[in-house]
Amino acid sequence: MAIVGSVAAIGAGLAVIGVGLGIGKIGGSAMEGIARQPEAAGKIQTAMIIAAALIEGAGLFGIVVALLGLGG
Repeated sequence: MAIVGSVAAIGAGLAVIGVGLGIGKIGGSAMEGIARQPEAAGKIQTAMIIAAALIEGAGLFGIVVALLGLGG
């Protein structure tokens, strides 16, 4: 049982790391885009927020699936 818990914790940690990297990449790319075209800042920001929300949702799904492995 301890091995299953350890694997679930590793899976949840990997999901969190992936989410952090994804949102960091989105934020950095959005800042570059705004710096290149300041007049498009509103559209870039909207797309960035939508993409970040989708990544957060996928990451949360990964964490839940990993933690559900604890019960099985």
